[in-house]
Amino acid sequence: MSVIYDPVHWTPHKNVYDKILLAFVGLYLVLFGALEAILHPQVTAETLVIRATGTLAFLMLHIILCIGPLCRLDKRFLPLLYNRRHLGVTMFLIGLTHGVFNIVQFHTQGNVDPLVSLFVSNTHYGSLVRFPFQSLGFFALIILFLMAATSHDFWLKNLTPPAWKVLHMGVYAAYAMIVMHVMLGVIQLEKSPVLIGLTGLGMFSVIGLHVVAAWKQMKKDQAARPSGVHCPISNIPQGFVYACEVADIPDNRAKMLIIHSENIALFKYGNKLSAVHNLCKHQNGPLSEGKIIDGCITCPWHGYQYRPEDGQSPPPFKEMVCTYDVMVEGTKVYVNPQPYPEGTARPPATIHSSWKSLEVISQ
Repeated sequence: MSVIYDPVHWTPHKNVYDKILLAFVGLYLVLFGALEAILHPQVTAETLVIRATGTLAFLMLHIILCIGPLCRLDKRFLPLLYNRRHLGVTMFLIGLTHGVFNIVQFHTQGNVDPLVSLFVSNTHYGSLVRFPFQSLGFFALIILFLMAATSHDFWLKNLTPPAWKVLHMGVYAAYAMIVMHVMLGVIQLEKSPVLIGLTGLGMFSVIGLHVVAAWKQMKKDQAARPSGVHCPISNIPQGFVYACEVADIPDNRAKMLIIHSENIALFKYGNKLSAVHNLCKHQNGPLSEGKIIDGCITCPWHGYQYRPEDGQSPPPFKEMVCTYDVMVEGTKVYVNPQPYPEGTARPPATIHSSWKSLEVISQ
């Protein structure tokens, strides 16, 4: 989190990440150039730049699309998520270089405006195999430009998270157009089964990881649904639902609950329990996978924080999430899934000292 909008909020970790990223880009371009010089010694410098930047941007886009599901499958990939925007902006700039060199090489030699030539030099729009693939790359680049230009938190805040999220989901439309751009380009020009196979492998990796991550999330959602309904026990107020045992929640951690379609993070800290809406206001990160740091729930994705007792970010930040009522009866925890307005303070439920004594004895 940052109090002000810096162009780039540099940290030691971000510096290391960017150095590794730039080293990867440089190494790829050098190795690709050397390989092309060996396999195709007649290649021109312009064609070499087009091929090198095109393949690199395509590879980086696959990496970007794989980061999200990888983080769902293994938290060790989270550092990549923290810095994915730098990777995305770098990928766009490399893709832009690829596009500019293409236009210069193929559309500036005639007496037609290069951008007009891009769309009229091949007019087989009704043919699947002969479709003008360069136009697909152009529109994909427009989407990637909008994403790169709005990647800063300033735009996320002012566009509002829902609108920003919809805009950045456009990466999947861009990916589909780029896949078609590459496949048609290979079919019409390169005619290389190796390139077709590599593209298919990349698609399989992206789709496969998303399917596996979705399956894992579905299992987590099923496990997060308590079996109880409105509790019939006389001393439990109407509306409360049995959630779990106190021992099911680690200290300074949370248990995710889905009750009546409400996605809830139930936190235990000290001898208290509080419940807030599970989705971070920043980018819908899972607060239940975070922990209490300095008295605040800390989102595992980008470090946004909320006080567990009222769902408000500590000053001067103003993000807020909904809160819920929690109560403890013996060792059992009950939650009322009726949400309070965002930022509403609710008294934490207290874990009885008698249960804490039993826990110590059992250990």
